[in-house]
Amino acid sequence: MEMEDGRRFGDIANKRNIQRTAKFERTTHESSVSVEVNIDGAGHTIVNTGLPFIDHLITSFGKHSMVDINLKGKSKDGIVHHLIEDASIALSLAIDKALSDRLQIMRFGYAIVPMDECLSYAAIDLIKRQFHNIQLKLTRDIVEEIPKEDLEHFVSSLAQNLDACTHVVVQYGDNDHHKIESAIKAFAVALRMAVNIDEKRVGTPSTKGAM
Repeated sequence: MEMEDGRRFGDIANKRNIQRTAKFERTTHESSVSVEVNIDGAGHTIVNTGLPFIDHLITSFGKHSMVDINLKGKSKDGIVHHLIEDASIALSLAIDKALSDRLQIMRFGYAIVPMDECLSYAAIDLIKRQFHNIQLKLTRDIVEEIPKEDLEHFVSSLAQNLDACTHVVVQYGDNDHHKIESAIKAFAVALRMAVNIDEKRVGTPSTKGAM
């Protein structure tokens, strides 16, 4: 049986033979960030930004997405906001680069993640059409020595630069540490599902024929 693209049914390209890895460097007058990712990794991470809570969130993201991450970030101007923003942008762009043409992926991913009294959900469509809706519902001005607005910007930048449709919502919770961490973990688990190879899929996972 011949498919529309000329290939016979069952003649599926094995994307597992392609290394879904990428390196990315973001250097500005404000900071310097280098990152390496492996989409088909085991969740191994080496993260050093000099900001312990940001390192913890990136490590959690790698662990639960199963993306190997090696990220180093250094501030040049001493402004925390700039380093957090650039680390998030660099990580997201590296993942986008590693995904390449996004052929034969599951495309959609979702997750509901509890953390003690907190519950968060995430849904991702890896179509190359950027939209993000992030609702962290943080109430404290500072969480683990990081300003609330910088944590919100960290997650928004991660979603915005992935070039995908991403929703991350904290449903409820009292502890702001738990809120941001459960949100990141939900984001990670949803991404893990979305980037998985679909062995039944031929080509682009879209009726448009393009992502």
